[in-house]
Amino acid sequence: MDVPRPAFKCFDDDGRLKRSGTVWTASAHIITAVIGSGVLSLAWAIGQLGWIAGPVVMLLFSFVTYFASTLLSDCYRTGDHVSGKRNYTYMDAVRSILGGFRFKICGMIQYLNLFGVTVGYTIAASISMMAIK
Repeated sequence: MDVPRPAFKCFDDDGRLKRSGTVWTASAHIITAVIGSGVLSLAWAIGQLGWIAGPVVMLLFSFVTYFASTLLSDCYRTGDHVSGKRNYTYMDAVRSILGGFRFKICGMIQYLNLFGVTVGYTIAASISMMAIK
């Protein structure tokens, strides 16, 4: 199946504006995300689990994050990995892979997870504010 090529250089092969990111900008985003969460969780992990188990658990979860990232990157295009349809969001990937009713179930689970994480952050923030007070 041939994908029609746009006539202008400022558009990608799917008709959207061409992305301007480079390997350097992608690396910068990844490093800031990893360092941000790592710096925030390092003291807590070591304080709760000790000097041996804390870093070991952090390394374990870093491998889990790496595995999830590779799965998501494999879902970026549906069909052919070079010229297949792009999935711009997580739900686009779920819709193209699962389709129909399972897509709606996955969306409900995703929103329930988002709700639960929000409640958890709210409770943790209020406990921290009470400790500061």
